[in-house]
Amino acid sequence: MQHSSQTASAFFRRIVMSTRIGFIGLGNMGGPMAANLVKAGHEVLGFDLSEAALGALEAAGGKRAASVAELAAAADVVVSMLPAGAHVRKIYMEEGGILENAKPGTILIDSSTIDVDSARAVASAAAEKGMSMVDAPVSGGVGGATAGTLTFMVGGPDEAFAKAKPYLDIMGKNIVHAGGAGNGQAAKICNNMILGISMIAVSEAFVLAERLGLDAQKLFDISSTASGQCWSLTSYCPVPGPVPTSPANNDYKPGFAAEMMLKDLKLAQEAAGSAGAATPLGAEASVLYDVFCKNGGQGSDFSAIVNFLRGTR
Repeated sequence: MQHSSQTASAFFRRIVMSTRIGFIGLGNMGGPMAANLVKAGHEVLGFDLSEAALGALEAAGGKRAASVAELAAAADVVVSMLPAGAHVRKIYMEEGGILENAKPGTILIDSSTIDVDSARAVASAAAEKGMSMVDAPVSGGVGGATAGTLTFMVGGPDEAFAKAKPYLDIMGKNIVHAGGAGNGQAAKICNNMILGISMIAVSEAFVLAERLGLDAQKLFDISSTASGQCWSLTSYCPVPGPVPTSPANNDYKPGFAAEMMLKDLKLAQEAAGSAGAATPLGAEASVLYDVFCKNGGQGSDFSAIVNFLRGTR
């Protein structure tokens, strides 16, 4: 029985290894994700408006597609990583798009971070065409995309999740099924609302400590083992020194850009408005990141908001 199970497992791996994957959106996140699929032995066809992004995919061993329609017709699996819900609706649902050209049974994985309504609308249209679709936004930044250690928050039917998971496993380390269509997006915006709020709180605490004459390392040593402990403090400390790998020690070059945090906070506020949920701290965090981005913060890591609160930017 064990021998039979091992044989079946090996056969399944060979099937997965032979897959032709189309990847749309080869930017800072999508490019490394597509490269990891190539490294795993898949044939990856890419589409992007950037010549440099297409060149990087080819250098990694992938191939370019001339159009979305060509990519969709050729692929068994399509992965997308796009800026906003409007782009996802267009790429999937409009003339010349994925749903018009892909084969029935194609597995669709959208890893964009978009509004819940768009995710559910595209998933419904895909189901009508006989395709399995999941919304699978990510957490982990460019470093996680490169290392293949992303967290995927996945929404979609159980069967679609099961079909998508072998490919998500290549690109990520933590794959969590959050429920039905759109629930991956719901999980992402809720998580990032927590992150945005907590980063502001940690930054305010360090700015106050400076004004009170308390050394940053001392505050870190105390709070990292006390009730103020959180990821924004212990893993991504917004001031130089305590966490050597944080962007604060690299001139705040973005692991997760401030404008992307603002995007997610705005999505959370849109969702809160639609659901009638009270999120006063989320609303204030959205306002603060908006002001920060409009006053020099765009292009910096989101943790650089500490400089805005300090008054140096």
